[in-house]
Order: sequence, then C-alpha cells, then structure tokens
Amino acid sequence: MANSKELFSELVNKIRLDESREEVNSIVYLLMENQFGLTKTDVLSGKPLSNADPDQLEEMIFRINRHEPIQYILGEAWFYGRKFKVNPCVLIPRPETELIVKELTGNQFAPIAGGSILDIGTGSGCLAITLAKELSNRKVVATDVSEEALTIAAENAKGNDASVEFIQHNILTEEFPLIGIEFIVSNPPYVTTTEKNIMKKNVLKYEPSLALFVSDQDPLIFYTAIAQKGTRLLIPGGKVMVEINEQFGREVSELFASEGYYDVLIRKDFAGKDRFVSATAN
Repeated sequence: MANSKELFSELVNKIRLDESREEVNSIVYLLMENQFGLTKTDVLSGKPLSNADPDQLEEMIFRINRHEPIQYILGEAWFYGRKFKVNPCVLIPRPETELIVKELTGNQFAPIAGGSILDIGTGSGCLAITLAKELSNRKVVATDVSEEALTIAAENAKGNDASVEFIQHNILTEEFPLIGIEFIVSNPPYVTTTEKNIMKKNVLKYEPSLALFVSDQDPLIFYTAIAQKGTRLLIPGGKVMVEINEQFGREVSELFASEGYYDVLIRKDFAGKDRFVSATAN
C-alpha cells in the first residue's frame, strides 16, 4: 500500500484538467482529507495508509476529469472554517463571499433591539448559518425560491448547530412578511447569459442555472427587487450588502442610491475586482 504522499502524487498525475498545478493539488488535498481524514501536513509527511479503495478513487478521478466539481463529488464544501453539505441543487460556497461575513463581524455594530439579519437566496445556507454562529445576538432569517436548496440549508444548520429560520420565497414576485431587519445580505444570480461562453465547464455543466444566470436584457433584476423591498424591510440605518457581477459595480451602486440609500460603496474582492455593493437605509 502506498503512503499518503505517494498516493497523492499518483492521483495528481491522473488528473487531466486544464488547470494550474496549484488548483489540481488543492483538489487532491480535499479528496485526501475527505477519504482518509488526512491534513496537508499528513500528506506531505507521507503518513501511512491502510484503507484505500482503488476502485472508488478511480471513479472519483474519472468524475474529476469530466469537470465535475470536487465539492459535489465529496458532497461537502468549506466556508469560513465550517463544513457544509452541497449537491447540484446549490452553488458551491466561494471564498469571496466570506468577505460579507468579515465586513459584518468586523465593524462591531451595536445590537439593535429586535433587529435581525435577512439572507436572500441562501442556497446551501453557508452565509446565513455563518452569520448566525458569528453574530449569535441576532435572529437570522434566510430565504430561497428553491425547496431543494432550503432542504440542504436546513440540514447544514442542524449540522453546524445554528439557529436560522428558513422561508421559501421569491424575491421577484412576493412581499416579505418581515419587519425590523438590521442587515440584508445576498449573493443573487448575476451572471449574464452571454457570459456562458467564457465560463469554466465545472460551473456551467454542474452548478444550478437558477442560482447563476440572469438575462442580458435585465441583469440587475435581483438588485432592483432587493433595493426596493429593502426600503420597507430595513430599520433606519440598517444596511444591505450584496455580491455583484464585476461588470456592474457602478450600475448597482447607482441603483441603490436612486432608491434613497446613502453611504453606497463598491467593495473589491481578493483579486481587486468589484465584488460587493454596500448601502445604508434611511
């Protein structure tokens, strides 16, 4: 039986993706952690293996080479140091979205009596659940149009021992039966249909279109709904922070300003791209 370092090298060499060596290595490290409970340090030190299933590993490599995301193959993904169940009904959590958590938890906002957090389009629930854990003095409500996504999110809340209220809701067509919201956060669909031509196969073939795409004719449809309904949901001084398509930072910020929000800011991600817009309600 090969040791963990030798098996790692074997698996890396079997992957035929058009990705950087760093990305391929990260995929195999996730596989090794999931299958054998080994950390990166364990692998690099060549920790012995005793329970490898060659057939199962070959099946995983086959699926990886078909561009299926490793997170769907393993059924799990990490977000803000916590593990979340994922499947093709929900988007895979992205590191960039963690910046919303860092923003809300880093500014030490004073609690407001009755104030709560609303996550619109929660998907796997990673953002709502993380905020519930990090800001335990707030009530957290999370919505999604997809019943399947809400099932996954509820399982993730239970698995992470988080208190979140989940509601099936369509932001585009339904009003919210809520008041007194202190923060609205959202990572809504924002990829235009013309951008399909430049997307990676692992996203285009496997992640849910419902959570990804908007029409070229109305790419700001979800931000319009969030901005308009947010004026009625948010308490005075309440804040909204939304993830955006880097192409539309100016347009989204102008949209919120036109609805009466102030302190409207475009925020950048790790790569220096426009990735979020934050605003404060009157």
